Amino acid sequence: MRYADGGGLTAEQRKRREEIRMQAVDLFEESVKVPRIAQELRVSEKSVYQWRRAWKAGGREALRSKGAPGYDCRLGPHLQDRLAAWLDEGPAAHGWADDQVWTAARVRTLIGRKFHISYSVSGVTRLLHRMGFSVQMPARPAAERDEDAITAWREATWQEVKPLGRRPAPSSASRTKQA
Repeated sequence: MRYADGGGLTAEQRKRREEIRMQAVDLFEESVKVPRIAQELRVSEKSVYQWRRAWKAGGREALRSKGAPGYDCRLGPHLQDRLAAWLDEGPAAHGWADDQVWTAARVRTLIGRKFHISYSVSGVTRLLHRMGFSVQMPARPAAERDEDAITAWREATWQEVKPLGRRPAPSSASRTKQA
């Protein structure tokens, strides 16, 4: 599952899981057997054994949540706010006058120019998603689109150039190769 915070569990889900582990600690201290703990908390016995091992080694603190996994975002909230403001200004304000479309590659270049931080295109896409931006399709078709020319090309030219497809060949229903 993926969430807006970058993947993994939401803060509420992490808190709920920590509460379950703390309930398990209370039961460990009462010397309740692992199968009963697993049944009562509706978790696997394997998880309870792992929790018990961690609890014995590090106490209650060993089972506390360590927060969201992975690296922190290289653009903090204040830098993300500045980036969002620049994106709202449009591409022309930042040197892309040919069309008014933000692409992930352009946003990557903008981040590099303004913050001197290198992102991959896919990393920019994930960052923009976390910031609340989404992929957009044009609201209307291009003004240059000529439906009559497209239909004529499909009926005449495409029929001449389209590939013939695969020729039938002897085959076998077996998934293995024939000897």
